[in-house]
Amino acid sequence: MPFTELGLSAPLINVLNNVGFKTPTDIQKRSIPILLEKKDVMGCAQTGTGKTGAFLLPLIEMLSRKRGRARMSRALILEPTRELAAQVLEAFSTLSDSFKLTSGLIVGGEGSSEQEKKLDQGVDVLIATPGRLLDFIGRGRLLLSDIQFLVIDEADRMLDMGFIPDIQKIVSKLPSTRVTALFSATMPPLIEKIASEFLHNPVEIRVDAPSSTANTVTQWCVHLDLDKKTSPATISAEKRKILRHLLESQNIERAVIFCNRKKDVDYLSKSLKGYGFDVAALHGDMPQNKRTETLDQFRKGEVKILIASDVAARGLDIEDITHVVSFDVPFNAEDYVHRIGRTGRASREGTSYLFSTHGDKELLKDIETLTNQKISLYKVEGIVEKEDVKKPKVLPPKPHQAKPHQDKKEALPISKNKKEIPAQIVTTEKPVTAPLENKNERIVGFGDEIPVFMQNALPASILERLQQDDQKIQRYGEVEA
Repeated sequence: MPFTELGLSAPLINVLNNVGFKTPTDIQKRSIPILLEKKDVMGCAQTGTGKTGAFLLPLIEMLSRKRGRARMSRALILEPTRELAAQVLEAFSTLSDSFKLTSGLIVGGEGSSEQEKKLDQGVDVLIATPGRLLDFIGRGRLLLSDIQFLVIDEADRMLDMGFIPDIQKIVSKLPSTRVTALFSATMPPLIEKIASEFLHNPVEIRVDAPSSTANTVTQWCVHLDLDKKTSPATISAEKRKILRHLLESQNIERAVIFCNRKKDVDYLSKSLKGYGFDVAALHGDMPQNKRTETLDQFRKGEVKILIASDVAARGLDIEDITHVVSFDVPFNAEDYVHRIGRTGRASREGTSYLFSTHGDKELLKDIETLTNQKISLYKVEGIVEKEDVKKPKVLPPKPHQAKPHQDKKEALPISKNKKEIPAQIVTTEKPVTAPLENKNERIVGFGDEIPVFMQNALPASILERLQQDDQKIQRYGEVEA
């Protein structure tokens, strides 16, 4: 079935032909006609099957048919992350260029002044993350009373990130007559229950089995058969060794390596760079401009390997990713589906490696249960290379000598008798017996904070005892205990 049979106008068909879209995907075939009839849709399809086009094409078609009121937005697309929002904005700009439709991005992680200027000019479509959108609404910078089309994208990810309460607040401010489309790669029961609050008699569309993985991806499990008492540091070192072997032995054109923790993303990136690999890191703690720059470099092929946390696992459509490596087994089985969905897109072939150890048995079982398939074991043999272990800095031993201001020949002997004081240290200097005349006077050597007790005069009894001890030292060279 071509796009011409989906109810799209000739100008939009021309745009699709110009950008190289010839045949709609299954989710597009089934969703576009229903949305054009202004019916709600709840779509479930695995990542990489064209869900973005499934809601953007009918949205553009409906908005282009009539003009809206000045400065009033007519469509709202909610995305869980800034990267996904930026990607949808790019796709919308490409498809809507000839229709004179405007769009604005409202996301966190960057200044809001430019975003506010864009809104003041008026935009047809808002593409936003829930947190920043609520901030704009709360400050009276935005009204949603004219929204005709709502898209909730990656709904299961919204649930994982705790955005459902925010979405409920946003939806409560929208007109009830809107058309709503909810799309997700997985559809757990809780999402179906919550969707009943947002959608009105939706048409449910499921493409492929829920939580299935693309059949164009060859999946391997690299199991490290290590003793249960093996330390985490040793396990990590062994995994890095195997990873380097795979990167060197496989025909990897472009790869994404996923870690569960942000700190591991940074550490693995530094480790691979030390071995000469062309890598870049991407995780949620990085500044937004740095994340955008890193993605652009990876998309353009300036960086061959991207090491990322699961912030990059959803919806990032980057062409020609040949390999995906899960350096850690994900805590949520659904994340595995989204990770390997970065490769094998648009009917291309891809390869996935999942590293596991004895402690990942239950997590691995959850993945195989969710995907309803057994992941084949990949044997790694004959790896010969230097250990990836940083040697600790060895400081030279401290020389046994006097302090710098002392002459080595004049170093003082240490007496075995604690009561005996060598004659060389006998002094005729008398201790300070008078208080400071000016308490505000700075004492050199003690910094700005002078203890109070050093600014006060010593009691007469102590001064008398010090004088007696001084006299004994001069006579006998010792002090009574």
